[in-house]
Amino acid sequence: MDTTSSNGQPIIICTDVHKWYGNYHALRGISMEVAVGEVVVIFGPSGSGKSTFIRTINRLEEHQRGQIIVDGIELTHDVRNIEQIRQEIGMVFQQFNLFPHLTVLQNITIGPIWVRKWDKRKTEEIGMSLLERVGIPDQAHKFPGQLSGGQQQRVAIARALAMQPKVMLFDEPTSALDPEMIKEVLEVMTGLAQSGMTMVVVTHEMGFARAVADRMIFFDEGQIVESGTPQDIFMNPQEDRTKKFLSQILTHG
Repeated sequence: MDTTSSNGQPIIICTDVHKWYGNYHALRGISMEVAVGEVVVIFGPSGSGKSTFIRTINRLEEHQRGQIIVDGIELTHDVRNIEQIRQEIGMVFQQFNLFPHLTVLQNITIGPIWVRKWDKRKTEEIGMSLLERVGIPDQAHKFPGQLSGGQQQRVAIARALAMQPKVMLFDEPTSALDPEMIKEVLEVMTGLAQSGMTMVVVTHEMGFARAVADRMIFFDEGQIVESGTPQDIFMNPQEDRTKKFLSQILTHG
């Protein structure tokens, strides 16, 4: 089973990663690498460990066994390592997690100003260029509550990009959105992928995966069941569990 990439240097290396919640074994020995500039889509049924796994990559969840190395730094209990890695990784969640009392532009600039210690004017210029990039420069001075869900998620993507991360993680970024707003968010993510950003995306959006992913990884019951290119996965899945899941999601999805 090929869970490594051939397009270049790995920036994320996970080896035999395990995670328990009490007696529940949520991740059961996940080993995979992600290369610089690669787009990896993780998919699978609810409760298969996808979100738990992606959250271990920036230590929002702590793994109890195995090794995770991001950009040459191992994730351990060392807080300095965790802080360093979090500066290199942008994360976009199901919920937008924007500060309701700050404007859109302030939401985007607060991280670089506080964490990167960048000059406010320079940061605001970067913020405006990112709002252009995600297609909503006219929303800069509004508050999150005045925006649609799709617009808020695009602000969340711009906010993550403002830190100039080396890797972007997406945890089901469209699952809380109305259908008509999903397309606008996926278009932004597609543009990001085409620009060469390293991305790990947990999603049920199979059209996006087919169009954009370099590699797809199917999770079930805390394990990697199968991985391959979109063509491999859609045209010639090897495992019965993969076939069953795809038949369900492509019929109803």
